[in-house]
Amino acid sequence: MAGIYIGSTAGYSGKNMVVMGLGLKFQKEGFTVGYMKPVGAMPVEKNGVMGDEDAYFVQDVLGISEPPGTVTPVVVTHDFKVKAFAGQCGTHMPDIVEAYQTIAAKNQVTLVAGSGSMYSGKYCGLDGINVVKTLGLKAVIIDRFLKEIDYDGLVVHKEELGDHLLGVVLNDIPPHFVDEVENMIRPFLESKGVKVLGVIPKDPLMSAIKVADLAERLGGKVISAHSKADRVVESFLIGTMQVENFMTHFRKNKHSAVIVGGDRSDVQLVALEGDCPCLILTGNLYPNDIILTRSEVLETPIIIVREDTFSVAKKMENILSRHKLRDTVKIKQGADLVSSNLDFQYIRKGLGL
Repeated sequence: MAGIYIGSTAGYSGKNMVVMGLGLKFQKEGFTVGYMKPVGAMPVEKNGVMGDEDAYFVQDVLGISEPPGTVTPVVVTHDFKVKAFAGQCGTHMPDIVEAYQTIAAKNQVTLVAGSGSMYSGKYCGLDGINVVKTLGLKAVIIDRFLKEIDYDGLVVHKEELGDHLLGVVLNDIPPHFVDEVENMIRPFLESKGVKVLGVIPKDPLMSAIKVADLAERLGGKVISAHSKADRVVESFLIGTMQVENFMTHFRKNKHSAVIVGGDRSDVQLVALEGDCPCLILTGNLYPNDIILTRSEVLETPIIIVREDTFSVAKKMENILSRHKLRDTVKIKQGADLVSSNLDFQYIRKGLGL
């Protein structure tokens, strides 16, 4: 009966990817796997029962069926936060302990997923640090590369958790940063007693999003080539420059969606002929008939949005960095990344398996 907590230094760091990757790996090796997310920050109701959206999804992927109230004993609804901020949070840790014991008793290894960062939930005593120590778990903490690695934070977590910290995972590492991670950051962390369990390289597919989903998230609509709205967008390029300069950048980023003003038909045509995954036209300006016709012929969807190019670009950056892991192909890719980059032998040994 082993338990492992998967947390992170910040939200949207890849917890679900690592949880599912670990779960599928353990199952493949013949272990019975339990799962819970003690504190659910994404409340959703199913069949009249409140649970957590991520928890429902992970259970489906792992083929696990437990009552929502057991998997997620604490669901952070608006009412919950109102009471908590008024000093009426109550005592919920006993519910988490009971739920964990129920799940752990039936499985050889139980995956306990964090919510947000290791400090999320501190306002009501349900932060990851407290959960790990109370349940007596080993913890794996993920740090996702966002301009740099949070090496200070990881060392602080080691000081807070001591032997409870099994190790850390450095996620979404771009190619240009791998040498620094391997030759400087990994040795530094391990000199401080922080075991680096794996370095997961950046994979554009993991932050990709379908055109139809992108249109919805941007508050826009697809106006052409609707049958190709399932095409995948991995990155984006802003087409505000002169067409000659745009062509130079576009040749290096051909798989990027192009964000451009609805009145820039010159850039739009270059992007279409260059087989971009989709055009995003800003300012609520519709393209001319030539552009619409080429869009249909080349089967390249066009999304119309109301906001200006700069605002849309900021939204795109946020969407691609925080898009949820939901598609089957992304789940498989994520599981493969975890399986091929984490030190499972060390993890099993640390869990006593």
